[in-house]
Amino acid sequence: MSVVIPIPDSNNEWRLDSPGSNGWDRSPRPSAENKYFMVSTDGHAQEPKDLWSTRVDLKYRDRLPGVIIGSGGQKFQKTEGFRTPLKLNDIQFGGQDKLRNKAGYTPQERLDDLTADGVDAEIIFPNKGLTMWATQDAEFSHAMCVAYNNWAWETFGEYNDRLMPMACIAPATLVDAIAEIERCASLGFKGLQLPSKPIWGAPDHEALNYNLREFDPLWKCITEVDLPVTFHISTGRDPRTSRSRGGAIINYAVHSLAQNMEPIANICASGVAEQFPTLRFGSVEAGIGWVPWAIQAMDEAYLKHHMFVRPKLELLPSEYFKRQGFATFQEDAAGLDLATEHGLINNFMWANDYPHHEGSWPHSAEAIERSMGNLTDTNRAKILGLNAAEVFRISIPEQFMDQPDVAVVGSR
Repeated sequence: MSVVIPIPDSNNEWRLDSPGSNGWDRSPRPSAENKYFMVSTDGHAQEPKDLWSTRVDLKYRDRLPGVIIGSGGQKFQKTEGFRTPLKLNDIQFGGQDKLRNKAGYTPQERLDDLTADGVDAEIIFPNKGLTMWATQDAEFSHAMCVAYNNWAWETFGEYNDRLMPMACIAPATLVDAIAEIERCASLGFKGLQLPSKPIWGAPDHEALNYNLREFDPLWKCITEVDLPVTFHISTGRDPRTSRSRGGAIINYAVHSLAQNMEPIANICASGVAEQFPTLRFGSVEAGIGWVPWAIQAMDEAYLKHHMFVRPKLELLPSEYFKRQGFATFQEDAAGLDLATEHGLINNFMWANDYPHHEGSWPHSAEAIERSMGNLTDTNRAKILGLNAAEVFRISIPEQFMDQPDVAVVGSR
């Protein structure tokens, strides 16, 4: 099917900027004869508005996230764990911005759009469902996750070779969470999504967190079903904390992206990664530029604060991340500049974030050409798809198997 993409307006013209790929052995262009195998490790489902209202217990219906109408007819977003209902501005979207709001509602539409963008497989996360963890009521969160998982498998299960939803888990329920992990693994899900904090809200040293031994049964179960764990941004605390001037930028950079460092540090520094050496875990959509600094900072703290550190580790925190961790990005030239120097090529994965505005769809080739020119051909291939194929056990289509580095991954 031919996909018609509107010509970018003035706000999106920059997306077409590209130095090209002259001198590259392979190309990210969808029509290229020698195209890279490409996996988008972060896309978003377009759930029906009534998904949760028709699937969760009646006792939760009034608490579900949604839109309410004020006395003056204004619309407000209501989410249990967010600050007071947020007024929704009446923004008129046009052109490609409107296209992004309307795309991806059926599996076939997703496949057509992704193919036109050069993407061969996609890891799928919730969209409206990112608010499933925005509550301190673990049972409520669990009920929403189960409803989402049922819908996601019904919708994408038969396409699971190319469209791979992550099973959403509410870890604070622990016993129920473990049962849901086992159920979803038996269905065929290829990965799990946990919130970036198990207990929603602002920092609280009394709250359970992933570094604590209470979660050892969770990690044991995850390693037994042998599925990777993802932590998507905006799932630990209210990502819309800042208000008024500059809020859209501040909230995205500080309260959404930066907070995703926490689960990675919890696992690398606490002994969890050491205790469960086959556990694969990663940050999603927070970018990669912070990773070299963060793992270096953890190492520095481990060495210089040795008198305070418990437990003592066999390896440095950075070594656990390099062995077991990963991070995804859309466009992060700074992070890519550091990837080779800091030995992180095998830990980074590209995504187009379809169909979100933060992503590169429908101009991913240009975005890749803008940011990946300094990488070797093999390193580009790893970041664009081969690292993801290994972690999420994605079958690589036969058409790519004559490429040497692809054949190595595909034979595992």
